[in-house]
Parts: sequence; structure tokens; C-alpha cells
Amino acid sequence: MGSTNSDMAAASLAATLQRVGAGDRAAFEEVYRRTSVKLFGVCLRILPVRQEAEEALQEAYLSVWRRAGSFDGTKGSAMTWLITLTRNRAVDRLRGSGKFAAGPIELADEVPDPAPAASTMLETGEDERRLAYCLDTLGGGDAQLIRTAFFEGSTYAELADRASTPLGTIKSRIRRALLKLRDCLR
Repeated sequence: MGSTNSDMAAASLAATLQRVGAGDRAAFEEVYRRTSVKLFGVCLRILPVRQEAEEALQEAYLSVWRRAGSFDGTKGSAMTWLITLTRNRAVDRLRGSGKFAAGPIELADEVPDPAPAASTMLETGEDERRLAYCLDTLGGGDAQLIRTAFFEGSTYAELADRASTPLGTIKSRIRRALLKLRDCLR
């Protein structure tokens, strides 16, 4: 049985978190980029005042930086570890404010979060990385043709004019490049 994209994303996040534990600042930035929306949602569920939630999130990431070395992937996923740590920072902040309402924290699960689910964001990020990898495997400027045509919206005729290349050649190169991308992304 093969790994799913979410399994690979979870493993990637765990590996990145372990790099944070070793003091890798770039890894910390990646963890922040990949998880901050979801973790901010956790803070907002517990602390409805945005500024309080932002401060709790900041405290959570300080804890992540300091404690990432203690993360043990055999005990749970990296995202679960991050959510637990973040929830604890938010609850600590709520208790410290004296506004702590005695209710089960599980009630916070019922509050809708308009942000995409963390797994969706992780999958999207993983898809973007796979596409970037596959584009990088294209040679002879084909990746630039694909990017210009499909990400910037240039027509094939515009590409042919810019490259001083016959239109048919540009179409053939893009078609071959798209076939290579399809094979790479399978």
C-alpha cells in the first residue's frame, strides 16, 4: 500500500520540525508558513479577541522554537504536537486574563473555521512543491515557456514573437513539455 499525499505531507512536516529542533531557522520559517493559519484558528477558537489570539500564536511559536527538539514522531503527528502546544498557550493566556470560562475545551471544536483545513493546505503546498520540482526537470527553457504561457497568461503567438521562433515550434515544445509534466506528476 502506497503513501498518500497527506502521509507524505505529515512526514515532511515532522522532518521539518526535527530540523527546527536542531536550530534550523529556515525550517522554522517553513513550519510557520505551513501551519500558522491552522494554529491561528486554534487560538481564535479559544481567544476570540484577535489581538489576544495573535499574541498566543506568537507565544506558541516561541515554544515551538524552544521545544521542537522534544518532539517525538513516534508519539503522534507533528501537527497534533503543534496544535496541542498552541492550544495550551492559548488556554494559559485565557486563564491569565481571568476571563476563563469553565467549559470543556472540546466545545471549541464546534466553532466554524473559515480557513482551509490544515490537511488541505498541506496537500496544496505539497502539490506546489511537486509541480515546481517537475518544472525544474524540464530542459531547454521549456519550463519558462510553461510558466509564461500558463501562469502569466501569454499566448503561444506572443511566446513565438519573444523567442523569435516559429509558432509551430513553440506549440510543439509546449506540448512535449506538458506531456513530460504529466508523466512526472503521476
